[in-house]
Amino acid sequence: MLQFLGNMEARADAKGRIFVPAIFRKRLQCEGEEFLVLRKDIFQDCLVLYPGSVWEKEIEMLRGRLSRWDREQQQIFRQFVLDAERIEMDTSGRILIPKRYMQMVSIGSDVRFLGVDETIEIWAKEKLEQPLIDPDEFSSALQQLMARFP
Repeated sequence: MLQFLGNMEARADAKGRIFVPAIFRKRLQCEGEEFLVLRKDIFQDCLVLYPGSVWEKEIEMLRGRLSRWDREQQQIFRQFVLDAERIEMDTSGRILIPKRYMQMVSIGSDVRFLGVDETIEIWAKEKLEQPLIDPDEFSSALQQLMARFP
């Protein structure tokens, strides 16, 4: 099972090329992943890299929950895939992030790669310099969530 963990800084060149951190590249190679899918996150102002197998599983799950014969559900599916793009890593371990994606989440040249379970998030560096959630709110929410399970 793919699982990514880590928070690494990187720098995009003028064309939007970025080296995927070695720890993530090695994990992708070990699992035989041949491509990645890039899309903007649904809730956060960041980009998400899905390994091909994870993307296919997500699409299958989403498609299984939506009817092709329901107009609204078909629009939801279209919106989800509208901003998705297949990305290939070059032999040096770089990916090319199209400019429109960089603009969607205000990424300049300094980025952070964040391993989040089966996906890799790409953030503008400055957006992760402060906690995403106030530390007290985080500990309280985590405590409440974990208290529900024995």
